[in-house]
Amino acid sequence: MDSHPILEHVPRLRRYARALVGDRYAADDLVQDTLERAWNKFHLWRPGSDLRAWMFAIMHNVFVNQVRSRRSEIERTMEELPEIAVRATQSDLLELADVERALRGLPDEQREVLLLIAVEEMTYDEASRSLAIPVGTVMSRLSRARERMRRLIAGAQQAVPLKVVK
Repeated sequence: MDSHPILEHVPRLRRYARALVGDRYAADDLVQDTLERAWNKFHLWRPGSDLRAWMFAIMHNVFVNQVRSRRSEIERTMEELPEIAVRATQSDLLELADVERALRGLPDEQREVLLLIAVEEMTYDEASRSLAIPVGTVMSRLSRARERMRRLIAGAQQAVPLKVVK
């Protein structure tokens, strides 16, 4: 028996959800809600169109609805950092923490675009369809997100106090 085509997208949906909300349990809930909606609305998907973009569009809509209904809960969740793979050195871990903190400092719409393009490797057109926004808006949000990330990371690196050890 063949698996349903929706199932092949679960790993990418989980990765995106995890990066989007920053909490494993909230991400799993978001993926589950997305899959439930996709399953119930699968008859609306147009065969031949991009199923991955359709699934990410559903996740985006579910996420936006959750943010609107539970804004304070989402803000508290986003303060928690996701579990990350441990890299070799302490400076690598500090850099990664700076990147994660900067990512959390982005507005939702900029973080969504940055994650879709940089992590999920979507094209501008695919991200545009997933978020139901024009390609130009994707490009401008991505540009603003990258610039804000640069400023936030540079500020975090300058603000690290060093102790003199004798």
